[in-house]
Amino acid sequence: MAIMERGKAQEARGQPHETSEKRPSEHQTYGEMLNDPQIRRWLWRIGAAIVIGVVFAVVFDIRIGLTAAVAAVVVDVVRRARRSSSVPAWQKSSAAERRTEKQLRSLERNGYRVLHARAVPRDDEGVSDGRIDHLVIGPSGVYAIDSEKWDKRLPVRTLSHRKLFHGPFNKKDRLDEARWEADQASKIIGGQVGFEVPVQPSVAIYGPSIPWKVMRVRDVDVYAGNRARSYLRRRPRILTETDVQRILKAAQDALPPKYGGESEPLTDQP
Repeated sequence: MAIMERGKAQEARGQPHETSEKRPSEHQTYGEMLNDPQIRRWLWRIGAAIVIGVVFAVVFDIRIGLTAAVAAVVVDVVRRARRSSSVPAWQKSSAAERRTEKQLRSLERNGYRVLHARAVPRDDEGVSDGRIDHLVIGPSGVYAIDSEKWDKRLPVRTLSHRKLFHGPFNKKDRLDEARWEADQASKIIGGQVGFEVPVQPSVAIYGPSIPWKVMRVRDVDVYAGNRARSYLRRRPRILTETDVQRILKAAQDALPPKYGGESEPLTDQP
């Protein structure tokens, strides 16, 4: 889910910012061209293709060598395109979302219902892209859970329950996004059912070690991704089965699947 920092584009959720690749121009020096990541990538591909082609030509013949060299380039282009596709990331669930979905699925027998990738209004300043990864409705209340995969090499820490850091990076925008989306869901669902429906925002983090069970930072619950199930199960019951069904129906009607069609459970596809 993309995040927009006020006034400028910010990184995708939990991911470092990537600068756009420049195309070489006639004004670039040779050294500048070598520093261009796109050119270096193609030089690496060509070098690898030459080595593979020579090996296959020696072992078999020149035609097989040429075929192998071309195939090596094609395979690398396709592999990289799949990893950094221009197709929006929401068209396939992330690994973090699939892991959270798997935990939440086991709570259905306890009366919990989950809607995935549900749309809420965007804010005027671009903090949110208008998607709740998992909207959970159950005996202990209603929750908006966003699943995050962060770099495990960087520590996660808080400051006075008001700031969340991942290494040197302040995650204020990420928390503001989660809170905005939960607030929007609360207002919309409450308007449908005719009574107040608090929606608790939370962020389930995969990757780095989280040195606490559940920490509320800027009104957002933050915890390790593998605690998503226990996070919900250990809370007191405040809703009846009738309440759950009524809120579920309102959410299904008022919060449509973010990207059209029916909201299907996330699969464990790679």
